[in-house]
Amino acid sequence: MNQMLNNYRSAILDAARSDGIAPDLLISRSGQLETYYAPFEHVNVHARVVLVGITPGLFQAQKALEQLRVGLRYGLSDAEALRKAKEVASFSGPMRAALVQMLDRVGLHMALGLGSCAELFSDASDQVHYTSALRNPVLAGGQNYTGNPAILRTPYLRSMAEEWLGEEARQLPGALWVPLGKEPTAVLRSFVAKGLIQSDSLLDGLPHPSGANAERIAYFLGRKQRENLSAKTNADTIDAARDELVRKLRRCESR
Repeated sequence: MNQMLNNYRSAILDAARSDGIAPDLLISRSGQLETYYAPFEHVNVHARVVLVGITPGLFQAQKALEQLRVGLRYGLSDAEALRKAKEVASFSGPMRAALVQMLDRVGLHMALGLGSCAELFSDASDQVHYTSALRNPVLAGGQNYTGNPAILRTPYLRSMAEEWLGEEARQLPGALWVPLGKEPTAVLRSFVAKGLIQSDSLLDGLPHPSGANAERIAYFLGRKQRENLSAKTNADTIDAARDELVRKLRRCESR
């Protein structure tokens, strides 16, 4: 697990706090796409649910690198320093609140035996693993990669998803997988087709919990009526996805 950390240890320890992602942390480049090292390789192998974003953003990466630097300088083991570094980059703020509400709406908390999925970020944090379709930060033209070009249609990106996230899927064979957004969903569906993830374990269809999806989230949660939706929100698609999530999680409860 620590091979990549070993490759970049000196660059991490030598960097000042204000450096952000230093050029020395570059892993690879393909055209306008660049991938940098940040400490997101810790895997909670005991997790019962996996939350999958698209790729760590620059802010997340910088926070994780700062925490890793502190941990290593303090004398923590590599494994513990990596675990703590990843913790600081977990979903937070309004996005976390929306995610919890949607997961509770479809009954994930009941399948896990929790009062609310909010516990995944506190007392039940041992039951969740946070990851990304692209484990390390990818930039497109110097900015956070947001899905263009598509991962599965871009060999450079697809190979990283299959290597890094595929490795995590093999370590978490019994977990429930929750993709957040179009690209993570596409990657995880490809894993289902390959047999890396069971179909019933893929909990896809949630609106992405960002502020840009406020109307879709409100409808998903039953806070906005169909007749009040704008043309950009497809109520039938959201209803079908929500109903399928509920069915899958009820089957999990009955196991």
